[in-house]
Amino acid sequence: MDTSESSTGTGTDTGASATEAPPARGWRRWAMDTRPLRIPAFRRLWSSTIVTAVGSQLTAVAVPKQIYDITHSSAWVGYASLAGLVPMVAFALWGGAVADTVDRRKLLLVTNGGIAVTSLLFWAQALTGLDSVVVLMVLLAVQQAFFGLNSPARSASVARLVPPAHLPAANALGSTVMQTGLVAGPLLAGALIPVIGLPELYLIDALALCATLWAVYRLPALPPLGGPAARRAGLREIGEGFRYLLLRKVLLLSFLADIVAMVLGMPRALFPELAAQTYGSYGEGLALGVLFAGIPVGAVLGGLFSGVFSRARRHGWMVIGAVVGWGVAIAGFGLSGDLWLALAFLAAAGVADMVSMVFRGAILLSAATDEMRGRMQGVFTVVVAGGPRLADVLHGTAGSVFGPRAAVAGGGALVVAAMLALAFAMPALRRYRI
Repeated sequence: MDTSESSTGTGTDTGASATEAPPARGWRRWAMDTRPLRIPAFRRLWSSTIVTAVGSQLTAVAVPKQIYDITHSSAWVGYASLAGLVPMVAFALWGGAVADTVDRRKLLLVTNGGIAVTSLLFWAQALTGLDSVVVLMVLLAVQQAFFGLNSPARSASVARLVPPAHLPAANALGSTVMQTGLVAGPLLAGALIPVIGLPELYLIDALALCATLWAVYRLPALPPLGGPAARRAGLREIGEGFRYLLLRKVLLLSFLADIVAMVLGMPRALFPELAAQTYGSYGEGLALGVLFAGIPVGAVLGGLFSGVFSRARRHGWMVIGAVVGWGVAIAGFGLSGDLWLALAFLAAAGVADMVSMVFRGAILLSAATDEMRGRMQGVFTVVVAGGPRLADVLHGTAGSVFGPRAAVAGGGALVVAAMLALAFAMPALRRYRI
C-alpha cells in the first residue's frame, strides 16, 4: 500500500541521529518544543533563518518605499509586487524539480549567494541615486527568482535533518521565526529609514545573508537518496510532480486546506477600509497597524506555546481543526465593532494559522518521498504565495459589493463550511496520522 494514502504516516529516510529526550512534563508541555535544536545540522539551518527572517523584511519594506518615493504612485508599487510574484512562482516550480536532482546544500549555497548579490545591487543603486523603477523591478524579479529556487530546497532539507517524530516541532520553530520577522522586520525598517536611510537598509540585509551562507556551508551534504544516477529537472519532471500530487490525496488535501483558508478567509485587502471606517475613532494609523500586526502576533504566540500541539499524532485532524478555527476567528473579526476585540480575534486566527502551517508542513515532509519533496515544496511555495493575493482580489471585490464587515464575516463562514465539506467528502486527511 502507498504509505501516503494510509491512515498512518510514513517514516522518512532522514539519516538524522538524535537522542530521544523524554516527554516534557508540567508547564513545559505547553512551551515550544526545542528538541530539534539538539541536532547540530538543523540548528545551523534554523539559526540562519533567524538572521534572514528580519533582514529580508528590511528589503521588503525598502523596495516599495523607494518605488513610491520615485513615482508617488501606489499603482507602481502594485506593479512591482507583480514583477516579483511571476518569477517567484515560475522558479519555485522549477526549483522544486532542481532540488530533487542535486545536492540541496549546494543549491542553497548558490541561491543564497544570488540573493545576497541582488541585495548588494539594491544597495549600490540606492547609494548612487539611480532612481530607476525599471532597475528596481528587474532586481526584484531576479531576487524573487532566486528565492523561488531556494525555498523548496530549504524546506525539503528539514526532513533529511530531523527524525519524523520531530517534524511538527521543527516546523513550529521555523514558522515562529518567520512570523517574528514579519512583525519585527517592518517595525525595525520603519525606525531605521529616518535614521540611516534606504541604502544602509539594503546593506544590512546583504550582510545578514552572508551569515546565512556560512551556516548553510556548514550543513552536511544532501544529495538525492536515489544515488548518483543522472536526473533531469525540466517540464516533464515538473509534470511528474503534479501527477504525484494528484495521486496522493492526503498531500492534495493539505494544499486544498490552505487554499480554502487563505482565498476565502484572508481579509487583509479590507484592512485600510476597516481602519478608516469601522475603527477610525481609534485613529486610522493606529487601527491599520493593529489590524496588520494581529495575525502575525497571534502566530508568534502560537509558536511560543507550540509544545502542546507539536507532539500530536493525528496530523490530519489538526489541520482540519486549525482551518475551522481560522474561519471562526475571521468571522468573529468581521462581526467585531471594537478594535481590541478585533485584535483578539485576529490573534486567535494567527494561532490557528500557525497550527495549520506546522501540520501541513509535517504532512508534506512525511507523506512525500525524498525524490519528490522538492517538487512538493515548490507547489507549496506557489500556494502560500498565491493564495493571499487571490484573496486580495476576492475580498476587495466582495467588500465593495457587500461592505467590508459582511465580506469578512461571510468569508470566515465560508472557510468553515468548505473545510468541513472537504474533510468529510474525502477522508484521507481525517485518517492521516504518524
